[in-house]
Amino acid sequence: MAGASSPDPKRRNERSRRAILEVALQLCKERGYAKLTIEAIAAEAGVGKQTIYRWWPSKGAVVAEAVLEETLPRVRFTPTGDFERDLRLQLRSIARVMREAELGPRIAELVGEAQLDPALAERITHGVIRPLRELNRQHLSRAQEAGLVRADLDLDVAADMLFGPLWFRLLLSKAPLTNRYVDALVETVLTALRPPEG
Repeated sequence: MAGASSPDPKRRNERSRRAILEVALQLCKERGYAKLTIEAIAAEAGVGKQTIYRWWPSKGAVVAEAVLEETLPRVRFTPTGDFERDLRLQLRSIARVMREAELGPRIAELVGEAQLDPALAERITHGVIRPLRELNRQHLSRAQEAGLVRADLDLDVAADMLFGPLWFRLLLSKAPLTNRYVDALVETVLTALRPPEG
């Protein structure tokens, strides 16, 4: 009978995992990625370091998962059928996350760290970049089937044309990622993607 009232280990572990991710993201926002430590995360989350290392190989992996869970739901969207409007809304939502004062710089720091950590780079690519690109690629593919963009369009190149400038502004130029900029970007790219008249 005693065993029947014991807490479910999976639920207990999930609570610990959520606590770790929430603390990691909050501390990263407050202190910056460079000053964040596994020790600080463990202390704030009320777990041992061994618990963190059992689930993640590095500080970067913890923060990458925390950022993923914070941001991905905010940039997903359900297409309305209006191709240009949907594309604009998708890119606006991504730009909105990137320009957040606490979150945008943390994303940039993670990308920088990933240049020296192949495992972290793969986590970011698999967890963030690929899902966003696939959403965009599906959107472009539907537009291609509807004749709204050129039939010979390379969908991967088109996705790079749309997403690349956002990453360039976040990581290098630091120019503002405003809605006005996003709208101009979408219009400029679509001018190149639309089928020729007639």
